[in-house]
Amino acid sequence: MDNDKLNIYYRELEKLITAMVDTEGLDLDRINNALAGLCKLFRVSKGVTEFYKSLSHEKSGRGEVFVCYDSGEGGKEVMGRRIVTKSMSVAKCRVYMPSTAAPLSPEEREKVDLVMKMVLTFISRNRLQTVVERLTFYDDNGYRNIRSFFRYVEQLNEKKQLSTRTAIYFNLRHFSQINQEIGRNAGDVVIRNYFTMLEEMIGDDGIVCRVGGDNFVSLFDDSLLIDVLEILKGVPVLYDPAKSKRVNVSASTGVFRIPDGFRYEDPGDIMDKILASTKAAKSNSSENIVFFDDKLLTGSDSEDGVRLLFPEALATGEFKVYYQPKTDLQSEEITGAEALCRWERNGEVILPGEFIPILEQSSDICQLDFYMLEQVCRDIRRRTDEGKQVVRISVNLSRKNLNEPDLTDHIIEVVDKYRVPHSLIEIEFNGSTNDVEFKELKRVVSGLQQEGIRTSVDDFGIGQSSLNLIREIPWNVLKLDRNFLPVDGENSHSTRSIMFKYVVAMAKELGLDCIAEGVETENQVRILKDNSCSLAQGFYFDKPLPAEEFEQRLDK
Repeated sequence: MDNDKLNIYYRELEKLITAMVDTEGLDLDRINNALAGLCKLFRVSKGVTEFYKSLSHEKSGRGEVFVCYDSGEGGKEVMGRRIVTKSMSVAKCRVYMPSTAAPLSPEEREKVDLVMKMVLTFISRNRLQTVVERLTFYDDNGYRNIRSFFRYVEQLNEKKQLSTRTAIYFNLRHFSQINQEIGRNAGDVVIRNYFTMLEEMIGDDGIVCRVGGDNFVSLFDDSLLIDVLEILKGVPVLYDPAKSKRVNVSASTGVFRIPDGFRYEDPGDIMDKILASTKAAKSNSSENIVFFDDKLLTGSDSEDGVRLLFPEALATGEFKVYYQPKTDLQSEEITGAEALCRWERNGEVILPGEFIPILEQSSDICQLDFYMLEQVCRDIRRRTDEGKQVVRISVNLSRKNLNEPDLTDHIIEVVDKYRVPHSLIEIEFNGSTNDVEFKELKRVVSGLQQEGIRTSVDDFGIGQSSLNLIREIPWNVLKLDRNFLPVDGENSHSTRSIMFKYVVAMAKELGLDCIAEGVETENQVRILKDNSCSLAQGFYFDKPLPAEEFEQRLDK
């Protein structure tokens, strides 16, 4: 290349590099102008780039194609380059030249190849940024997530524009019933249309984000509050346009109007207020919308006390494992136990009902769950080393744990830390889940199964648990809640007796172990035996026992 062409090349290359690394923002026109100059210099008639998220997308042609430059002269492909990133995305670049153009010299090919490498690197980086943005700030269904909300709040705070805004947290009322009435697919359409209705109302003056399931959070200009609340009080939502089918949707809503002079430190300054307001709205039968009041944050003395004392109590070992035996009705032997938590403080035993619901409101419950798992594994390891009998222990995990993407690995890590055989651990999950949790529950249960750790669905027969739980998820054990168990004196032809009989039969047919909880009378034991339910747990056999007493019972 002569000096004139080299000067043009370096000048256009400098323009391209400057445009690509501009920290003020992406300007595609500047990039395309620089590429056009380089294409003209090297007699290139067309430049095309492609981006694919994965190798399979490349194979099936599901990608994005960009024409960086096209002179309209046509031509044939003369050079091409393809790169595969560490994340296995694929970027490709091809250049074309007219048949009448002089072929590229070796020096020119080298320089064109350099430009292609730069373009591919730039495209890969920027497209991956888009992918990362999507994964970070949107959920699997395409809704903005809670991280989008936090980012938006931070941006407004940086601009000192929070004081003109209203924050809300809302939960769609009775949506499980809507799902049952119209089906989950139609229910998803309802949520989407309701969400879109709010988004269109708020427009560029705010943001609406999905927290999970049927829970949402929003921040918008205060002037829109009346209109937004009208939607939240209840509106008909179309879900089947062909048949004009609608369903009325309303929400339990907590509202915080951000005052002038509001001091913002982190998202919790806003979230605590709208969550407290929403909690009040959900528990208030007459008022679905509650505005924040300072009194809502204080809560009861007992709730505050539990939250304040929890870290210290956990660190000092005040939470103890009590074991409630599981009994084989034929042999009357202890075949396992459920690990239950008791809080021993200042010589008193605090029952779970006084602290578990409070810890369930935050991730504190997850810390307690894994503390319990670790104590159970430690006890099994100790007895194994002493050459004493061990039985399978079931440990309850709150649904809050399903938010952890590496939950299965975390469980395995704790079990393996104490070299406990996987067959000696059973993980119990409550059966009541929303759509989002169901998907995660299925993933975790399947993962534990592969590792040889048994799983059980707890409290089957109450709340929102359904047959779909045992149809879709590969459990080992079905635990029937005490409310499902026929009571003394109940007719064998009663609805509860018939349902109990057939649920036990169905579980056995599916290869599931079936255990009845809350067994308290001899007559209930007889009913279990008559219906071939061979495992039981309850006060008729044993109450939850301190570890030492349970081990003495086991040794006998």
